[in-house]
Amino acid sequence: MSGKLTTHVLDTANGCPGRGIAIALWKLDPKIESRTLLKTLETNDDGRTDSPLLIPKEMVTGVYELVFTVDEYFASYLPYSDTPFLSKIPIRFGINDIYAHYHVPLLVSPWSYSTYRGS
Repeated sequence: MSGKLTTHVLDTANGCPGRGIAIALWKLDPKIESRTLLKTLETNDDGRTDSPLLIPKEMVTGVYELVFTVDEYFASYLPYSDTPFLSKIPIRFGINDIYAHYHVPLLVSPWSYSTYRGS
C-alpha cells in the first residue's frame, strides 16, 4: 500500500460538504518549536481537495498540522459580527507509517468541530 494524506470538510450545521475552505499543511519540528509550510489548498464542491495533501513520495514520519480557515466560509451565509466564534482550526497529528493512508477529516459548524482518523 502506498502512503498518502487526505482530508475533507463536512459542514455539520447544514449537512453538506464544506466548499471553498482554505487549508494549510505544515510540517512541525516540536524540538525547536518551528514549522514549515508545505502547501495550501482549497476544498472542492465535495468538501475534499482535488489531490492528496501528501502523495507517497512526500510521506515522511513526523508531526504535522492542518489549519482550516472556516470564518470566510461561514460568513458567506451567517450574519457574523466582526469576530466569529471559529476562525482558523488547527489539527495537529503524527505520521508514523509512511506506507499508510492517513485521512484527517474536519466536521465543523460555526460553533464546534471534531476530527478523527478516517480511512
